[in-house]
Amino acid sequence: MVAALSLMPAFCFPQSSGTTVRHHRVAETESLSSPDLTKAESAIEKKDYATAEPLLKKIVAAAPANYLAWFDLGFVYNAQGDALQSIEAYRKSVAAKPDVFESNLNLGLMLAKGGQPEAEKYLRAATSLKPASHIEESQARAWTSLGHVLEGSNPGEAISAYQKASALQPKDPEPLLSAGALLEKQNQLGEAEQSYKAALALAPDSDDAMTALANVYMHGRRFSEAQDMLRKLVALRPDDSAAQMQLGRILAASGQKDEAIVQLQAAAKSKPGDLDLHRDLADLYLQTGRSEEAEAEYRTLVTSKPDDDQLHYALGQALLKQRKFPEAQQEFLQVIKIKPDFGPAYGELAVTANEGKNYPMVIRALDERAKFLPEIPVGYFLRATAYDHLHDLKNASANYHRFLEVADGKFPDQEWQAKHRLIAIEPKK
Repeated sequence: MVAALSLMPAFCFPQSSGTTVRHHRVAETESLSSPDLTKAESAIEKKDYATAEPLLKKIVAAAPANYLAWFDLGFVYNAQGDALQSIEAYRKSVAAKPDVFESNLNLGLMLAKGGQPEAEKYLRAATSLKPASHIEESQARAWTSLGHVLEGSNPGEAISAYQKASALQPKDPEPLLSAGALLEKQNQLGEAEQSYKAALALAPDSDDAMTALANVYMHGRRFSEAQDMLRKLVALRPDDSAAQMQLGRILAASGQKDEAIVQLQAAAKSKPGDLDLHRDLADLYLQTGRSEEAEAEYRTLVTSKPDDDQLHYALGQALLKQRKFPEAQQEFLQVIKIKPDFGPAYGELAVTANEGKNYPMVIRALDERAKFLPEIPVGYFLRATAYDHLHDLKNASANYHRFLEVADGKFPDQEWQAKHRLIAIEPKK
């Protein structure tokens, strides 16, 4: 019943998705400067890309080796949503001057955004180059981006990349979360826990870190610790249905069923169409004696899944507890129609048939049950009373005796009745 929460997408770009960087170089780029480049970069600062684009095209047409103009053009294309032309412009910027951090980073980010494996080459190059500004922050971004790209092909190196990013930016929880998620996928739960705890120490209100730690605790079946973490998460995000649902499931697994119901009810309000959630809630209603509420949930679920034998069986049990015997009987009949070897359903069918005084059905149901499950004392007693009502005294006597042989004092009322019926129906010796 307890399943893991989802932490985050398998790949995400640091900062905003696909966001590229700008750079400003002075001394080494004076020979590349021009009035048109100055105007274009001024327009870019104002997000006036329609003005910047023709100016930059004019520059690269006259000076194809102007890596700054190609870089700015790549930035403009990306800002306008043209990924293909952006990549091509960044390629030309890198080709004109391969040792520029920002060009390699942006090209790598754009290729990664498109899922192209070549992204690794340029992001790896960026990690070995010096940014023009915000050196440690920018280098950390390159390592984090490289880590995301390497996750599928080389998880060990990806983890190392995240750790290098964390060393460069020790107050940033994001690389720690990314490393933890990958360690968790590798089933290195102890290392993942430490990484998540470090992230949570940096950001005590981080819902991602709390969710991640709850995942680790659940995977390790450390339900008490998972429960504590999920309580903090629900307190932080009272409208988070996923956290409420997970907390409810853990509470149910630990026997705290009433509180589990409260959490699942809260989750159900925001996820009315989640069948698994409503099934969990229906099961808890049934287990805690709230049969009417269980019936309502199961009826809705059966409408959505009419061929689910387990749902029909649970609905039948909810009806049986309310003494709605004819309706319960129909559900148990539906169960064995769907799944003829569902042994427990025959036992419940015998009970409902007995209440309806359909004694031939009682006997048939119990005989079918015996094909799939061992006989039980109550089965012998029901079969005996059914034969008794049908005036088949021979079979009634035989089943009363079998019942008394196995009852072992656990059914005092029925044992008293069986003994007195045997006195009445068996000839005196």
